[in-house]
Amino acid sequence: MTQTTMEQTLSNGWPKRFMTRLTGYDITRVWEAGTRFILSLLTLTILLGLAGGVIKTFLDLRLLLSTVVEVALRQVVVDTLTLLAVVEVLKTTLAYCSDGRVRVTFIIDTVLVVMLTEVISRWFTGGEWDQFAILGAILITLALMRIVAVRYSPAQPPFTRQANQLGLSFP
Repeated sequence: MTQTTMEQTLSNGWPKRFMTRLTGYDITRVWEAGTRFILSLLTLTILLGLAGGVIKTFLDLRLLLSTVVEVALRQVVVDTLTLLAVVEVLKTTLAYCSDGRVRVTFIIDTVLVVMLTEVISRWFTGGEWDQFAILGAILITLALMRIVAVRYSPAQPPFTRQANQLGLSFP
């Protein structure tokens, strides 16, 4: 009987050990560990960005002394709303870390906060009416998607969903 080239190579020491070790890893566990590591770095980045945004918002308060109060407060409001959008992104990231999935409602909430920030900043800067109409249509669509996602969520059993519609709550 003759051995194939692969069998001869695998019987020669370290390549055999390498192939045995490589095929012995559970790729799902490697994937999960890598994903958790990268999401940890992302969470750290978001937290650093959030801290920097808070510092910038505090620094923008000095505009109260140098410019018109209305302009300074507009800047502080837009900065604050942007920070709230970053908080929603952080919330979505942490939900993925804990649950292993992202809920549709978290994504919609994040996009709603970002879109509302955009509407308010456009309102303050005097945007065109067609831009407001487009942003309004997107906001209405997102609100409807949010309602549908909560109402028909597969996470709730039908009995609990029906009881909640009646205004009843069970422990």
